[in-house]
Amino acid sequence: MEPYGNSYVIKLDQGGFTLIELVIIIVVLGILAAVAIPKFSDMSDSSKINATKQELTALKQAIVGNPSVTAGGAYINRGFEGDVGFPPERLQDLVSKPDSVTTYNPLTRLGWNGPYIDDNGDSYLNDAWETTYTYQPSGRQILSTGGGSDTISITF
Repeated sequence: MEPYGNSYVIKLDQGGFTLIELVIIIVVLGILAAVAIPKFSDMSDSSKINATKQELTALKQAIVGNPSVTAGGAYINRGFEGDVGFPPERLQDLVSKPDSVTTYNPLTRLGWNGPYIDDNGDSYLNDAWETTYTYQPSGRQILSTGGGSDTISITF
């Protein structure tokens, strides 16, 4: 409002955005979103691949142990195979003792001394894409096929 004599006049030419300017801004934001969303998707796949690789490494150590863990110069993390003498028939044997295996005997240092991996509601059985691992004890391999065309595997 500006003074005009003894009264005030209201100016109607106040600044703002026109409809065309708003449409241009929305189009530019749409283009940016179209470019950014695939990048975030790639980051998500990359994190799922890394999480699956870490879990496969943990499963391998549960099966064969970890030779870098020692106490008093003795190897203490022997894993399922080190305690029992053979790899588990299925991944569930890492959490619960199979009937065909004896309980751990501290004198002979043989038998099931688990659980060898945390249960967490059977999450250890699935990769980051919620696809069940393919466990091949005869081929000494665990496979993850949840990532689509790329298979992630670990040999133990």
